Order: sequence, then C-alpha cells, then structure tokens
Amino acid sequence: MALQSPAPASPAASRPPGYVPAAPRRRTPGRLSAAATPTRLRILMIILLLASLAWGAVGAWTVIQHASAAQDVVSTSEPLSLSAQQMYRSLSDADVTATTAFLTGPSESLPARQRYAADIAQAASDLTSLSDAATTASGQQLRSSLAAVSTGLPVYTGYVAQAKAWYSLGYLLTGGSLMQVGTEVMHLTLLPAARTIYAQENAGLVTASARATGLPWIVVALVLAAGIAVVLFRAQRWLWRHTHRRVNYGLVAASVVLAAGVLWLIVAFVVARADLPPAETLAQAAIDIQQIRGDQIINLISRSGDKTFVQDFHSVRSQLGPGPGTMLTDAAATSPSGGGTQWASAAAHDVQTWYGVNDQVYRLDSTAQYAAETQLVIGTGANSSAAGFDRVETDLSRAIAADQVIFHASATAGDNAFTGLEAGIIVAAVLMALGCAWGLSVRLAEYR
Repeated sequence: MALQSPAPASPAASRPPGYVPAAPRRRTPGRLSAAATPTRLRILMIILLLASLAWGAVGAWTVIQHASAAQDVVSTSEPLSLSAQQMYRSLSDADVTATTAFLTGPSESLPARQRYAADIAQAASDLTSLSDAATTASGQQLRSSLAAVSTGLPVYTGYVAQAKAWYSLGYLLTGGSLMQVGTEVMHLTLLPAARTIYAQENAGLVTASARATGLPWIVVALVLAAGIAVVLFRAQRWLWRHTHRRVNYGLVAASVVLAAGVLWLIVAFVVARADLPPAETLAQAAIDIQQIRGDQIINLISRSGDKTFVQDFHSVRSQLGPGPGTMLTDAAATSPSGGGTQWASAAAHDVQTWYGVNDQVYRLDSTAQYAAETQLVIGTGANSSAAGFDRVETDLSRAIAADQVIFHASATAGDNAFTGLEAGIIVAAVLMALGCAWGLSVRLAEYR
C-alpha cells in the first residue's frame, strides 16, 4: 500500500494566534509617485516655455502696431491733415482778398496783392505736399479731388489776373464778368474739392489715432500675461508642497520679469492715449466761418438775388452755434488746452455780433440797397462784416494753434513712449523662458 504524503498546511494554520493581516497598501490620492513627478515637471516646463514665447510674440506685435500708428500720426497723418486744412483756408482767403480788392476799386493796395499772392503760394505748396503723399492706396475720391484742385487753381488765377487787367484798363463790365467766373470756379470747384481733401485726410488722422490708442491687442497681451502669472504662481505652490522648498529662484525670476514687462507696456500705452484726439471741431468751424464770408462776397459779385446764400448762412449758423450741441460750444468744452478753451469761447462770443451784421447785409440785399450792402461787407469800419469776420477768424486760428501744440506734443510723447519697448518685450520673454527652464531643470535633476 502506497504511502500518501501529508497535505500542506494552510496559511491560516501556520499563523500564530492573534495574527491580524495588514491591509493592502493603497496610493494616497493627490500624491505623485517618483516616476510621475519628472513627467509632470517636463509638461509644466513645456507649457511655461510656450506661454512665455507666446506672450513675447503677442506683446511685440502689440507694440509694433501701436508704435507704427503713433509714428504715422506724428510724421504723416497730422501734417497732411494740417496741410489740407491750411489749403482750404488759403484758397478761401485768396478769393475773399481778391474779390474785396476788386470791389474796392481799380487801384488795388499793395497789402492786398501781397496777401493774395501769399495765399496762392501757400495753397500751391500744400497741394504739392498732399499730392506727393497720395499713393495708389489712397481712395479714388481723394485722388480726384487733388486733381480737381491741381487743374482748377491755374484756371482760377488766370481769371483773376484777366479781371484785374481789364478792370485797370477801365473795362468794368468785362472785369466784373471775369471776376465772377473766377469766383464761381473757386466756390464750385476748388473749395468743394479742398473740403473733400480735408475730410479724407482728417479721417486718416482719426484712424491712425484710433490705431495708436486702440484696445484689442493690448487687452490680449494683458490677458495672456495674467494667465501666465496664474500658472507661475500655481507651479511654485505645487513645487513647494512636493519638494518642501519655499523658493524656486528660476520661476520667481520669470515672475518678476513678467511683472516688469507688463508694467512697461501699460505705462507706454497710458502715455500714448493721453490727449490724442485732434482739434477737428475747431477746424471745421473755421471752414464754415470762411464759407459764410465767401458767400457774402460772391453774392456781391453775382448780384443774382439768389436766396440760396441766405439759406446756407442760416444752416451753417445753426451748426456753428453757440448753443448746446453746436461746434463752438463743443470745441470750448472739449479743448485739451486752456488757450484753446479761451479762444473758442471768445469766438463763440464774437460770432454772435457778426451774425447780426450778416443779417443786416442780407436785409439790404433783399431791398436792393447795394451800395450800403457793399460798404457793410467790405468796409474797414469796426462794425463791418469784414472786421467781424477777422475777429472770429483770429479767435479760431489761435484756438486751433493752441490745441495743435497740445496734440503734437501728445502724439510725439506717445510715439516716444514705445521706443525700445518692442526689444524689451522680446528680451523679457526670453528671460522668462530661461528662468522657467532653469528653475524646473534643477528640480528634474533630482530625479536622475
């Protein structure tokens, strides 16, 4: 009979009395294994490197856009807008000067001849500047208006020269007819084209100013910087909890560089936005004042009895003010300079007296009292329309000049505020990336 081997004792039977088996070891939730920590450190390093470089790219692009627009305001848009405004005023003043001298008599005074010649020379110079700056990218309307002034200006001066020549020879009717045709060329062709040019150039200035002070890109850069700051803070807190080291010098350095870059960007943007809107309202008011004066003169030349001049006068008057929502009142309230406010307020006061003289002028015209009307329009007395116009125009010219100084200084300061910032942002991004790489590489080296 074969012997059977004894059955092996069960594990429970071999344990001593009172033995309690240990519970199976479980990984504590939220704790990292030694193998998982390096992987997470590498992922965190990649995220911070990419975020740093992305912020540098966005920040540099933001600075490029704003700096380019600020430079455009200072070197191109502002000078062109000023040239367009000045060209309109020179053309209008040239016609007023020529027709006033013509109506005064055959013997034109030397100051009147010099003023007319200076106005034409200034208008031609401004036209050259505007034409040279026009490119194929310029709108068709702007190019057409420049062409209209370029071809119409010699036509106008030709008519004026012929009118003076015939008038000096005693042919009053012929001279008057030629002067009327020349004035019609000015008011029907040159001044409307010059006004369109000013509107186009001023729109370009407003657009460039808006790009120099716009918010979208700066907001994107700041939001991205805020996101990186949060990641850096949480990364340092995570490292402190898992490595028991309170400071990671690489990440701290990256945080400091980020804060410095953001602060520089904000300061530059705030400086660039200060007092940048141009004095558009004052310039438009000056143009409208000249339109009223020009209508008076052409009405004397034409003697047509056309009621359009009266209607235009009241229409422009309602827009000029003074009064709530009118140009002169708004200009006085929004002027960035004390001088601009002072002279705009003076213009609002002086223009009301001038309005009264204009009303009297058109009443005389309606009753065919032409001699009295002519004397009131072109006379040199303190109560004449010419004297009232000079006071208002002087007020507006001084207000525009005062605001122009503020605008140019602000635009230049805005342009200078971005100097070196593009390179600074790029260097800051690189230093952030190096700080993050160094700070996390030190921790990774501990697991090798």
